[in-house]
Amino acid sequence: MMKLSKITKVYGNGSLKVPVLHGIDLSIEDGEFVAIMGPSGSGKSTLMNIIGFLDYPTGGDYELNNEKISAFREKQLAALRNRHIGFVFQQFFLLPRLNAIKNVETPLVYAGVSKKERRERAQQMLEKVGLGDRVKHLPNQLSGGQKQRVAIARALVNNPSVIMADEPTGALDSKTSKQIMELFVQLNQEGKTVILVTHEEEVAAYANRVITLRDGLVIDDRRMTS
Repeated sequence: MMKLSKITKVYGNGSLKVPVLHGIDLSIEDGEFVAIMGPSGSGKSTLMNIIGFLDYPTGGDYELNNEKISAFREKQLAALRNRHIGFVFQQFFLLPRLNAIKNVETPLVYAGVSKKERRERAQQMLEKVGLGDRVKHLPNQLSGGQKQRVAIARALVNNPSVIMADEPTGALDSKTSKQIMELFVQLNQEGKTVILVTHEEEVAAYANRVITLRDGLVIDDRRMTS
């Protein structure tokens, strides 16, 4: 479980301080599918970065499974990220000179997994996302939807418990967006915690819970009914 208490975030220093989060209280249970919504500048991406250990809060407490994140050093946080969290971003962030299977293998290289096992696990993940026949394609040989599937396979290859996605359909057409969101639903049904940031209500509708931010504060937190 993730528990955030009175989380604040301020960028800059001195007279240039820019407060972004103003005291976020939030708990996310294992296995939830959560959408974080809000207009540009609401703090939703900053909140996601803090949840995913990509950024530190300025104040407040963040606990993961009853352990305080502030007690972890940077190397410990990096290891925690690599083991437990898979990231998916709007712009895919695939390495252009690596084919699909080598892009998916990348997190396993940092985890010290053997070459044989890396290749087997990457192949399995590409098959899982429907790209078993595209393993040797470079990113510029793939459509936007296929690139996002490669990015999702990469996020899954370490078998993380949490998938975090920042505007994962922002660069996709409506048909491809639907396919990608259905894949996230499937992953959640398989037991993954899914946390996604979006400004699109039709994307948020796939989640079981929608948290809305405005001006760095949670203004709404509601469970969705099917």
